[in-house]
Amino acid sequence: MPLALLALAIGAFGIGTTEFVIMGLLPEVASDFGVSIPTAGFLVTGYALGVMFGAPLMTVLGTKIPRKRMLMLLMGLFIAGNLLSALSPAFSLMLAGRVVASLAHGAFFGIGAVVAAELVAPDKKAGAIAMMFTGLTVANVVGVPLGTLVGQSLGWRVTFGLVAALGVVGLAGIARLVPDLPKPEGVRLRHELAAFKNVQVLLAMAMTVLGFGGVFAAITYIAPMMTHVTGFAEGSVTWLLVLFGLGMVGGNLVGGKFADRALMPMLYVSLGALAVVLTLFTLTAHDKILSAVTITLIGALGFATVPPLQKRVLDQAHGAPTLASAVNIGAFNLGNALSAWLGGLVIAAGLGYTAPNWVGAVLAASALVLAVLSAALERRSGSPSTVVARSTADTERVAVHG
Repeated sequence: MPLALLALAIGAFGIGTTEFVIMGLLPEVASDFGVSIPTAGFLVTGYALGVMFGAPLMTVLGTKIPRKRMLMLLMGLFIAGNLLSALSPAFSLMLAGRVVASLAHGAFFGIGAVVAAELVAPDKKAGAIAMMFTGLTVANVVGVPLGTLVGQSLGWRVTFGLVAALGVVGLAGIARLVPDLPKPEGVRLRHELAAFKNVQVLLAMAMTVLGFGGVFAAITYIAPMMTHVTGFAEGSVTWLLVLFGLGMVGGNLVGGKFADRALMPMLYVSLGALAVVLTLFTLTAHDKILSAVTITLIGALGFATVPPLQKRVLDQAHGAPTLASAVNIGAFNLGNALSAWLGGLVIAAGLGYTAPNWVGAVLAASALVLAVLSAALERRSGSPSTVVARSTADTERVAVHG
């Protein structure tokens, strides 16, 4: 794997840290600005919405810019947003900083996934994407706990200042290590938009929303579930989330490795197992050891779907994958928002803190159904993406050998 992937992973680490660290610092931020916890929660919601809308917007704006330069500009936007958050004298300005930083999120991962895939051989593409996303998963193991600890000890502003510094390191790495890849000739915005007419692209994005939504239906409410149902102390939740993060790291790497060998079977196994584990979580949540094991498995199985789903979108949107790749990153966040809302509904209905696990199981099972449907449609149509890929490869060989 080329060193350029390390630069992309560092950028991903910073982005993953800033996305999730705010959840552990909401009380400090709320107290500092004199707002309520629910009001401070808009810092989470605003970021998620910024990712959803910023991914296509920033990608469209970058259609005329070489990908390396666009990645550098996105990291600059990320640095500016975090510095604004760190120095904000008012809550409204901090919220604006969060939104500014979030605008870089989806486009960075979307464009970064395309760049990562172009840096390696065709049979290593999913592994390369997984290497970049490793930065995001490691952020949940290292960046978020450390950022929370620093914020609680030295102040939340220090945390966001350090995250901005991470962005500077990522920017320098991209400038130094990522090659100047040529911009694809003949690719226009209308070509990027045309990918959304492909039912396979839409099915892959729907799988992303439902499959990843299954994970966060349970994890969003992990704190009340573990303290009220399992009996953990509040301080133990941080370490349970570290276990979740470790599962994410392992699942992401395994998913990338096996997606290069058998992409759709990897999706069948990971989504099916995720649905089963989420169902069992309703029972294992009553035992401390079993619940810790289950949380780790949810992280592993959930992130085992990320490289194959992202590669599926890239494969199906062949010829103009950048916008589709970025929008699929927004789909992950849409899944987070949807599952958190549905999980809140079942809790509010009096079904208990373990009820979101059932919601997650249904979402994951629905994603599995879509995966089976997608494969069936592809077989019926004669695997057009494979035909196109072979045709393109043949054309390139003819061009090279005259």
